[in-house]
Amino acid sequence: MAKNTDLSQMYLKYLHLVQSIRALPSFPDLDAVEAQMLNTLATAWFKEKKITVLEAMVMLPEISTTTAHLRLKLLRKKGMIDLQLDEIDNRVKYVVPTKAAHQYFGQLGKCMATANAA
Repeated sequence: MAKNTDLSQMYLKYLHLVQSIRALPSFPDLDAVEAQMLNTLATAWFKEKKITVLEAMVMLPEISTTTAHLRLKLLRKKGMIDLQLDEIDNRVKYVVPTKAAHQYFGQLGKCMATANAA
């Protein structure tokens, strides 16, 4: 049982650290839907999957495609994603992470490492 308590404490520390860095002016200002969308995209990018804009719009079934499209536009405006044209078909655009997205995930990863080290 102690191991579960340790893991619980580690997770709670991680959440506390993330909450702390979200208050920093240098941390991207993402709302809950934008963060969830970025995290969902990241799981696909981790698997080296290319995600089209149309695929990204249906990745979160709990929101409408209109809302998803708006959030993608906001994430692009905030510098977290970019669009890349398909090499063969210029009508197809892929959603790709930017340097800012990698930095965002890096900051979250540091929180995880800090929580794990304690």
